[in-house]
Amino acid sequence: MDLSRVRDREPRRVTGEERKAAVVVPIVYRENEPYLLVTKRAEDLSDHPGQMSFPGGGRETYDENLYATALREAREEIGLLEEEAEFVGQLDDIRTVTEFSITPFVVEIPDREYEPDDREVAEIAILPIAGFIDDQNHELEQREHPYYGEIVIHYFRVGGYTVWGATGRILVQFLELATDWRAPERLDPESYG
Repeated sequence: MDLSRVRDREPRRVTGEERKAAVVVPIVYRENEPYLLVTKRAEDLSDHPGQMSFPGGGRETYDENLYATALREAREEIGLLEEEAEFVGQLDDIRTVTEFSITPFVVEIPDREYEPDDREVAEIAILPIAGFIDDQNHELEQREHPYYGEIVIHYFRVGGYTVWGATGRILVQFLELATDWRAPERLDPESYG
């Protein structure tokens, strides 16, 4: 994995959405291999219950900036301390169907036990990046999106979890920048399993 393209990237910003959110894309190293920490959202949340996501949430008026939002939310959701997060870079903003613009920040964090806040997080999973770039664990589906028209939805099935939706879109960009993996742009049964 090479994080230089993440570090050097000038991210695209989304404008026009009143609701802003930020997430951290947390990299953990285990035995010199890179992993990603993801959370399973609590089942009783109003937005995206039970889905896999990166730690993060909506910006509050007292947050200094969106990176502060991401770190505050990660502290609340998994107990990540601000000083433990080593900033790597920022990915492109994305829009969601719930009318948020999400700003993802890639960080490296220690390999330790994290504590889920059970009001928001049902479970924490630390999954190998090798699993995400294995094409056997990746599927595509075409759908209509309210902003983008016809889009491809990416499903990553790793370690018994399925990552998709906004988190899947963030993951695609991260993997394409940090690894040699490339996502197919369209559903093509002849060239993609």
